[in-house]
Amino acid sequence: MQVKGNALTLLKQNGYKVTKQRRDMLLYLSQFQHSYINVTAVDGHMRALYPGMSHNTIYRNIRAFAEIGIVEQRNRGEQATVKYQCDFEHPHHHHFICRNCGKVIELAMCPLDFFSKQIPDCEIDSHNFELYGLCGTCKQKLK
Repeated sequence: MQVKGNALTLLKQNGYKVTKQRRDMLLYLSQFQHSYINVTAVDGHMRALYPGMSHNTIYRNIRAFAEIGIVEQRNRGEQATVKYQCDFEHPHHHHFICRNCGKVIELAMCPLDFFSKQIPDCEIDSHNFELYGLCGTCKQKLK
């Protein structure tokens, strides 16, 4: 399995070197394009591959990947989670997340216009929109 070119291109465009460690981290993260994984699991995987690698290096790289749009981060309770970018062409998007299996489905529209019309004198500088429920597969299994 190879790391997708979009991630490597973004790294280079943002002044990051494509090291073996970063390539291996991206390769691992690319398996999680349709579900979130705990950052501690990424840390465990990378430290198993590179025993001398520090926690700070791993977390710093994940933070950098998020800032340049390679991964998406969210908190699940007190756990930091991350997933590989599901749409490099449209990095601003929203998700439906299955509460049972964790599957992530990209939503095609952003509801910001609907809300911004309700508060015309305000300036919105960021937002996050996620829907939660059961995916079709889990819904069928639970019937």
